[in-house]
Amino acid sequence: MNSRTQASPKAPIGALRALWPFMRRHSGLFMAWLLALACSSTATLSLPIAFRQMIDKGFSSGANIDRVFGFVLIVIVVLALATAARYFFVTLLGEKVVADLRTGLYSHLLELDAGFYDRSRSGELVSRLTADAELLRSVIASSMSVALRSCVTVIGSLVMLFVTSPKLAAWALVGIPCAVVPIVMGARRIQKTSRASQDRIADANALATEALGAVRTVQADAREGYEGQRYASAMAVAVATARRRIGAQAIVTGVAITLIFGAVIVVLWSGAHDVISGKLSAGLLGQFVMYAMLGGGSVGALAEVWNELQKAAGGMGRIHELLDEAPAIAAPADPSPLPIPLRGEIHFDNVTFHYPQRPDQAALQDFSLRVRPGETVALVGPSGAGKSTVISMLLRFHDPAIGAITLDGTDIRRFDPAQLRGAIALVAQAPVIFAASAADNIRYGRLEASAAEVRGAADSAKASEFLDALPEGFDSELGERGTRLSGGQQQRIAIARALLKNAPILLLDEATSALDAQSERAVQEALENLMQGRTTLVVAHRLATVLKADRIVVMDHGRVVAEGSHAQLLAQGGLYAELAKLQFLDATAAPAPATA
Repeated sequence: MNSRTQASPKAPIGALRALWPFMRRHSGLFMAWLLALACSSTATLSLPIAFRQMIDKGFSSGANIDRVFGFVLIVIVVLALATAARYFFVTLLGEKVVADLRTGLYSHLLELDAGFYDRSRSGELVSRLTADAELLRSVIASSMSVALRSCVTVIGSLVMLFVTSPKLAAWALVGIPCAVVPIVMGARRIQKTSRASQDRIADANALATEALGAVRTVQADAREGYEGQRYASAMAVAVATARRRIGAQAIVTGVAITLIFGAVIVVLWSGAHDVISGKLSAGLLGQFVMYAMLGGGSVGALAEVWNELQKAAGGMGRIHELLDEAPAIAAPADPSPLPIPLRGEIHFDNVTFHYPQRPDQAALQDFSLRVRPGETVALVGPSGAGKSTVISMLLRFHDPAIGAITLDGTDIRRFDPAQLRGAIALVAQAPVIFAASAADNIRYGRLEASAAEVRGAADSAKASEFLDALPEGFDSELGERGTRLSGGQQQRIAIARALLKNAPILLLDEATSALDAQSERAVQEALENLMQGRTTLVVAHRLATVLKADRIVVMDHGRVVAEGSHAQLLAQGGLYAELAKLQFLDATAAPAPATA
């Protein structure tokens, strides 16, 4: 899926068929709605008969007046109760179906691979999850009910028109084709403008999501006005597109209603002559007029509903595109179980990989690396050397185009990705802190962990002291993206999460980059304890953090160009010696801080 949505290949209304599996889950509510709809439609079609009885018999004979008006009252009460029940059942059905649809779509999005998110905008995905799903709620809770009720009313009214007066009914039929023609002609334009309108709203949402997610950068650069103008421009385009859709919809609706009620006026004119000549009673003409009004109003409602369905079908088409997305990274049909216990031997065997966005530039090229169980290997090199790509591929966010990655001798593509990732703990350069309590953020490493285990992990990560100082301690909310914490504190929360996970393989991607000297010293001991007995890959730009690694691997342009200890690599010269000289100024007298 491109960042800008493409037109759905599905037929417009046909796209709504994808809603049926979600509706079928609530068959009881669906049948209750149909029963209430049948009752309300029957009562509606009985009203003209009741009013004819009231006019012809109730006004002419005092003996019948109580019975006739009692019948009218019963019909109205049945109509009111059935309408209320219909509204309740169909509205609740809409809520449940849309909730299921959103839940299913959200779960599906969580399973899609990293490549999908590399080419997608989160703001547009959120728009599909919210705005497009909201359109479908309107369809189920309102448009679908109105459409079916209107269809029943149109058919019932048409039958009763012929029963009441075949001559006048023939006149009434002239207006129906006249109403259908503009609906069909306008449908295609409405479909295109509806889809375009939704796309422009998604564009505006994407801009807002991006700017609000980086609001501190926006404010630091004093770009509030600039971003506000960008959003205003996007909304102006959305409004202009919506104006075209609204105009087309208004024209179709207005023309249809004019033709329908124009036909009703012609019928009334003819019927009035029949009443004067004695061919029809006043009650029969009134009954005919009511059926004509019911049928005409229902056809007009169908015109509006058709437009709503066109708009909702565009939304469902956009949602269906996401549901049709298949993850490129998935579990095999018969996954291999992870070895128990997992030794943690990692082998990259001549791996070549290109990011889809950069097909001409290899992120890894003939990359080979073997990490022994329990060994700590540091990956160093300039930016763009492929260090973080190694981490991503071990987590199987991507699969190699050439070569293989094995864990304890088994190709990781044979494992279920969820089980594979469950055996790996990651501390990233930019730690992710959720808008939840400190305890819940740490417990994300192992959801079933007890409060004592959470505190133990925090103690080891040197995080308990500042967490206890918060107003509610470990139960304090950390704010969206951890805004209540400093960068170093966020990093220690991420380290505590990894400690709690207690995985046999540890990945540290610039894990101490956000720490000041004092915090770094406090965390080093925790990290050294964490790395004991675990296979550890450390990605670092600061060479001072990897001096005690068992082995340092130097990467450049996706390849291994050298490996060895700090002293060996200095003696060899080359890229590592250049990096060390730049960072330490004196490569031969480099400081010896602890491992990261």
